[in-house]
Formats: sequence, structure tokens, C-alpha cells
Amino acid sequence: MTAFWRAAPFVFLILWSGGYGFAKLGLQHAEPMTLLALRYGLAVVVLVPLALLLRPQWPVGARHWAAVAVTGFLIQGVYFGLAYLAMKQGMNAGTTAIIMALQPALVAAASPLIGGKRGGLLLWSGLGIGFCGVLLAVWSEGSLGPSPIGAALLALGALAGISGATLFEKALGRKTDPVAGGLVQYAVGFTLVAPVAVATESLSIDWQPGLIVALVWLVLGNSLISISLYIAMIARGDATRISALMYLVPPLAMALAWALLDEPLRPLALAGLALSAVGVYIVTRQTR
Repeated sequence: MTAFWRAAPFVFLILWSGGYGFAKLGLQHAEPMTLLALRYGLAVVVLVPLALLLRPQWPVGARHWAAVAVTGFLIQGVYFGLAYLAMKQGMNAGTTAIIMALQPALVAAASPLIGGKRGGLLLWSGLGIGFCGVLLAVWSEGSLGPSPIGAALLALGALAGISGATLFEKALGRKTDPVAGGLVQYAVGFTLVAPVAVATESLSIDWQPGLIVALVWLVLGNSLISISLYIAMIARGDATRISALMYLVPPLAMALAWALLDEPLRPLALAGLALSAVGVYIVTRQTR
């Protein structure tokens, strides 16, 4: 088991980082809400028998159920929905990963709103450095696609969604079983995106090998294995190690997108990546 736990953080890192590139691969074969409906629907199909087998602790009381549903709305609906729309608009998978990497810094800066530690000048300087890094990355030629303003606004909306979900969970302070919580959140996500897909998209699906591979990665790799590993490692007390590894998500996401989608690794984007990583590091150090 020792070898397993040594490898677990790196398996998590690869699976999580690959989510951006494989999502964009899937978007070549299905429209954003249709792809998300497939992803969430399949995740529910996998989790239902798992829940029957494991008999997890379900949310207790209406407030707890509502809280899990709100988190599902923010993550599965706002975060993933807007991120997929941004990539469909042409934003590079690597650029999307860089923007989402600002989430820890944004959460740290906003923590005083829910009673957290108030940051000083250094914290806000780090946040500014991180955003400057993102600006460098998005200004890299072709990183935003043919609709740069729309793609950037969608990505920033996705960042707000994942940051809001994190702040909401911190403020709530209630733990939810990962199987039960995941099942509820994916059901909420499916309920949200399926009607939008029916109303706004053609529902056309190009069942090519690329889509199958993307769905396997997104459903099993991202939605089930990586989340389970993350929760298990947190329970083992590996939070600091995981936080350090998260700095590697954007560069690995860019490398995987280059290998998978032939996305270019331009010097300006790499410089922006480095600058944003410095900013996030400064902010997270100030809030420990």
C-alpha cells in the first residue's frame, strides 16, 4: 500500500490535468451542453450501483441537501458549463487551465467575507501578479480563439463559479460523503444542462473513437477516480503535498493539450504561466 500512496498524488495530477485537453477533444464531437449531459448522465449511471453497494451517509436535513445541490449548481453548472463554452469558443485548453489556477488565490483573497484571515499588501500583490500572468497567457497569439472577449468572459465566469463553490463549502463547514455528494451533484448537473442542450443545441453526437476516449477520461478519470483520490489523500493528511502539486496542473495541462490537440506552447503563454504560479504561491503562503 505504501507504493500506492506514493503514486496516488501523481495519478491524481495526471488525471486532473488531462481533463482540460480531453474536454476539448470531446467538444470536437459534441456541443458543450450535450457533452456535459453525457458526462453527468454516465457518472450517475456509474455511481448509483456504487452507492447501493457502499451505502454511504446521505445529507441530513433539508439545509444539507440544499447545500449539496447549490455546490453542484456552482461546480457542475457554472464552472464546467462556462469553461466548456469558453473552449468551444476557441480558447486553448492550456489557457483555460491557467485561468482556473487562480482559484486558490481568489478564494484566499475573498476569505475575509466568510470570516477568514484578512490579507495584507503582500496578499493583494500576489493576486495582482497572478492576474498579470493570466493576461500574458491570454494575450498569447491564438490562445483565446476567434471570439476572444466572449471566451475570456466565459472563462472568468467559470473561475467565479468554482471559487464561489469553494467559499460556500468553507462557510458551510459541513462534510458530505464523496459518493453521496458526487451522485447528488452530478444529478443536479444533468438536470441543469440537459434542458439547455435540448433547447439550444442540435444534440448531434459524432460517435468517433476520440469522443469515447474523452468520455472515459472525463467520467472515470476525472469524475470518479481523481475525486476519490483527492478526498482519500486529504483524509490521510496530505493536504500540503496536494497543494504543492496543484501548481503543476497548468503546465501539465498545457503539455497534454500540446500532445493531444497540437496546441502550440508559445513563449508568452509560458511566461504568463510562470508569473501566475508565482502570484498564487504568494497568496497561498500568506493565508496558511
